Amino acid sequence: MSRTTLSKPLARRAFLVGASTFTLAGCVATRQPAPVTAPVVEVEPEPVVPLMYAAVQNEQFPIPAVNIKQLDQRFWRTDIDYPTEERPGTLIVDTPGKYLYHVKPGGRATRYGIGVGREGFAWAGRAIVAYKRKWPRWTPPDSMVARQPELEPYSIANGGMNPGLKNPLGSRALYIHEGGRDTLYRLHGTPEAFSIGKAVSSGCIRLINQDVIHLYDEVRDGSPIIVIPDPTMSHLAVG
Repeated sequence: MSRTTLSKPLARRAFLVGASTFTLAGCVATRQPAPVTAPVVEVEPEPVVPLMYAAVQNEQFPIPAVNIKQLDQRFWRTDIDYPTEERPGTLIVDTPGKYLYHVKPGGRATRYGIGVGREGFAWAGRAIVAYKRKWPRWTPPDSMVARQPELEPYSIANGGMNPGLKNPLGSRALYIHEGGRDTLYRLHGTPEAFSIGKAVSSGCIRLINQDVIHLYDEVRDGSPIIVIPDPTMSHLAVG
């Protein structure tokens, strides 16, 4: 028998072995595990910054956009129905509610969210907006310097702090006088959106920089202001 010629039984066995190998290979190929896919993570879209809280470039110190994630929408500036016997132009500071209202004709008002600092709780009553300043210097009162000696470089005697984004009075300040005397009560700006709607450790009445600019443009010198006290903070009141 030739070496190259297989007997029929041997050829049949070779065929079966080859077929089995092919079949096994085919089973392995069809039983590969399904590819593992990463779980789908839903990414929360960034909130859209309303135009009124966009960056302000045409200022002495350009103001960045408000971090809307830090500012509850109920404290966004808005015009509302506001029936009151106070005449248009009056400012009403609702200290416990953390709102400031600028009374408009026709039973309307512009409402702003505010943060109230220690000095903001110290005075209440009726007075006037004596004057306003853009990018004011900050001169903490002597009583504040006495509590916080680290503020001595910015004291009245030392001329206060230069204006700028880090100045505690922010982009604008409105100065409140009663009977011709300074009450040391201020409405002023802040970049700290997270502080609006809260009681804070220092300052008077703070508004987002974009809001205090809007208020500054709307309010005239001599406008009346009414500050409603917070009964829970009466221990801070002066007099």
